[in-house]
Amino acid sequence: MTEKTRIVIVGGGAGGLELATRLGRKFRQQPSISVLLVDKQPFHVWKPLFHEVASGSLDIDMDGVDYRAHAANHGFEFQLGALAGLDRVNRKIQLCPLIDDNGDVFVPQRTINYDILVLAIGSVCNDFSVPGVREHCFTLDSAADANHFHEMLLNHFLRMKAFGREEPLSVVIVGGGATGVELAAELYKITDYLPVYGFPTIDRGSLTVHVIEASDRILKSLPTHISDKATRILTGLGAKLMTNAVVASISSNAVILKDGKKISADVVVWCAGVKCQDVLRNIDGLTTNRVNQIVVDQGLRSVDDKFIYALGDCAAFTQKDGSQVPPRAQSAHQMAACVYRNIHNQLNGSPSIRFQYSDRGSLVSFADYSTVGVLAGLVGKTFFVEGGIAKYLYISLYRLHQIALHGVLKTALLALVGRINRRLRPPLKLH
Repeated sequence: MTEKTRIVIVGGGAGGLELATRLGRKFRQQPSISVLLVDKQPFHVWKPLFHEVASGSLDIDMDGVDYRAHAANHGFEFQLGALAGLDRVNRKIQLCPLIDDNGDVFVPQRTINYDILVLAIGSVCNDFSVPGVREHCFTLDSAADANHFHEMLLNHFLRMKAFGREEPLSVVIVGGGATGVELAAELYKITDYLPVYGFPTIDRGSLTVHVIEASDRILKSLPTHISDKATRILTGLGAKLMTNAVVASISSNAVILKDGKKISADVVVWCAGVKCQDVLRNIDGLTTNRVNQIVVDQGLRSVDDKFIYALGDCAAFTQKDGSQVPPRAQSAHQMAACVYRNIHNQLNGSPSIRFQYSDRGSLVSFADYSTVGVLAGLVGKTFFVEGGIAKYLYISLYRLHQIALHGVLKTALLALVGRINRRLRPPLKLH
């Protein structure tokens, strides 16, 4: 270690920001140790809520966490930037240049020294090399992507209002996982609320939502009765679900399936699977898998470098039964806690602890219409929940994330402010 130990965390998602916060609090009074967080966005929004940003139910300007302010309050540094490369010999990372809206470089490529590096840059949509996805599809890889989708959606409805368009807006969502089905419900929520705000001709009939899933049912990773419940909710709202449907290509106005069927589309959102960013693929010789995850040992350190950890979606951790830890927010939360302890142990010369993933279940929210899910790990059983109890538990997951970032008191105040704002602000962001 150098005279001043520098811990660098790349990625401020659920796991990365929680880890930076805990380490910052731990070492803020120790000048010999510094903690730096790097992220390509200036603010944090909990990723499971990106579909609410896309619909306008969540305003990133009001509900996002500003990294600089949070860093100042919790004893760590923040730098804006995206990972460009890694030099393991000299223990440096390279960051991409910062470019303004005009395409001009205002901060050139930089290098940052580290003693301990944590890679937590999350995942992006996997296009599976399907032609047209990059050119014609929206994704929800970031809060900025989700906000861009929201602006586009409002513009579509504004055009419908201005020109009296009679045919419905056709939105095709590719991928019937949690993100896809939650987004579908949020879209219908928009049509329920817009008439109050100057769109009298907009209703559920103004929107056609197709959800395309390659497997035999939506929410394939959850029990069948959850899938069946979700199917009833979405079809009741008006969504058209297509299972065992594989996308062959995307054009500017249609989705073409492998069986030749063509689905007209004004908007296509790609939610079909995830992978890690290409920058991680065998980065400076680190072992990665086919979706660019860094292969880690039982303590979440790279199998090739004891000074590099990985957590969250970009970590390939093999459990005792041979399965991989799924890319979920609860995984990142648990991994952040383990890496926190192992960095502390490494600095003290103590052995690392073994990471053990505990599946707490899954909850899926259908906007204001319903919430369903399963809870696991309770006295060795799994419980089905829905309705008000499930909605409360769904919100509680976000509150637990906020507690990890802000503490109990501030989270309670944020919850109170949120309830007040629901009385004072429109239920949707209208710009």
